[in-house]
Amino acid sequence: MTAVPACLHRSRDAITPALRAAVDRLDRKTRHQAAYHFGWITAGGAPAAAGAGKAVRPALALLSAEAVGAEPEIALPGAVAVELVHNFSLIHDDLMDGDEERRHRRTVWKLWGASSAILTGDAMLALAQEVLLDSGLPTAAPAAGLLARTTRHLIRGQVQDLSFEQRSHVAVADCVDMAAGKTGALLSASAAIGAVLAGAPEAAVDALALYGDQVGLAFQLTDDVLGIWGDPAVTGKSVHTDLRARKKSLPVSYALNQGGTLGVELAAWLSAPGEPGEEELRRAAELIEAAGGRDWALSEAARRMALAEDALRGVDLDAGAREELLALGRFVVDREV
Repeated sequence: MTAVPACLHRSRDAITPALRAAVDRLDRKTRHQAAYHFGWITAGGAPAAAGAGKAVRPALALLSAEAVGAEPEIALPGAVAVELVHNFSLIHDDLMDGDEERRHRRTVWKLWGASSAILTGDAMLALAQEVLLDSGLPTAAPAAGLLARTTRHLIRGQVQDLSFEQRSHVAVADCVDMAAGKTGALLSASAAIGAVLAGAPEAAVDALALYGDQVGLAFQLTDDVLGIWGDPAVTGKSVHTDLRARKKSLPVSYALNQGGTLGVELAAWLSAPGEPGEEELRRAAELIEAAGGRDWALSEAARRMALAEDALRGVDLDAGAREELLALGRFVVDREV
């Protein structure tokens, strides 16, 4: 098992007070639901020590400032902002996907209903921009613009993802484009926003953004593998989660596009009505693996990570921060699959 990079612990320690302070700006009901989602309290409001995620995106934001020679503190508003946007998307994704558990706890929509989940997510999204614009930094406006564009691309990716449910055929290129928006866009912004807040040269910002984009695709490829074959004890979600929703994720899209009897059987299963049973889910996972979907996704994730590493090596960055960024990317890709 890959060791957790030290930067993730530093990131969580650094942003938690600022993130809590930001969430405290919300109205009482929304604040309660947001705090529950972050794992700070139980549904009833008692203090809790539940995990609130690995803080990959805030770590990228802080490291990106260090990579261009700035103090990590200058990136703190950006780190908080990208974590808020990420969690806005998680709350909405849980609702759209019908997921009842996240991090081994019931999701916000399952506890308080769809309307509350939508509003809590919306409040987090607005709060992210507020945190940036209230930072007082002369670079706050460009950072806020980056985050706004990123959110637009994130939503585009989610729209594409939902549209795939209604399509009998999804090309692998379409699926990759969807992942670039849904996951790559925010990781790209996270890896660049600290440098933007530090007023770094455009070449450095662009290299960091490209790194984050490629890590994002590698992350999504790995996540899609976990969504089919992941251990619930590790992922916090039910086994075969994505298959249960008949999602045309990256491994599924690859398998479908291989044709042959395996692809035909898989396509027929994906278009079948009704709730799939456990035996059906196991058979679908077998079809995808036999058609090469799992191996391709893991191989493509490794290729995307290599491109990310090339991006960082092609520009002048702080050597220590560069190595931490590389280690963080490898950790993302080398999760247990």
